[in-house]
Amino acid sequence: MTVTAAATQSTTTRSAEKTGARTAEAAEAITGARERIDALDDRIIGLVQERMAVSAVVQKERIASGGRRVNLSREMEILARYRDALGKPGTPLAMTLLELCRGKI
Repeated sequence: MTVTAAATQSTTTRSAEKTGARTAEAAEAITGARERIDALDDRIIGLVQERMAVSAVVQKERIASGGRRVNLSREMEILARYRDALGKPGTPLAMTLLELCRGKI
């Protein structure tokens, strides 16, 4: 085996171990898809942080006007929206999002 072939095989083996793929082509496709997932996750995290900030404004204004920090009927609308869009797993996702956005006001 040549040095180049050995290096390629070593790289393929490392990629396969990292991705679980059995071929170099599959490892490459998985690596590219994972990079895209990481970029999407970064955007999702940024959007959640933005949602938290906007929610804090809503809560602050509601409390300042004499209302409660949490509006349960609005939360039910949000739960239904996520469930309708994402199916049953959308409900716990929405619950987690609501929990993050309730803040410490």
